[in-house]
Amino acid sequence: MPIYEYRCSSCGAQKDVMQKFSDTPLTDCPECGKATLAKQISVAGFQLKGSGYYATDFKDKPASKCETSPCVTCPAAPATGTPS
Repeated sequence: MPIYEYRCSSCGAQKDVMQKFSDTPLTDCPECGKATLAKQISVAGFQLKGSGYYATDFKDKPASKCETSPCVTCPAAPATGTPS
C-alpha cells in the first residue's frame, strides 16, 4: 500500500498515512479538527524487494558476452563492417 502525505491548510499539521488506492482521501485534520486536510504531491516512496529486480539480481554481475555465434546487433560482436 502506498503512503500518502497530508497537510492541513489551517494549522499546518502534516501526517503520513498508509492507504489503499481505493480509499477516499482524508479531509479532517487530526490536530485542529477542521476539514482542511489535503493530499500532498511527493516523490514515490516504495522499494522493490526480493528476487527478480535489478538491485538483487543483476547489479554485481558482469555483462555477458554472446554465446557461440554473435549476431550483428549484439554489442559484443566484433566490428566487421556493414550488417548483412
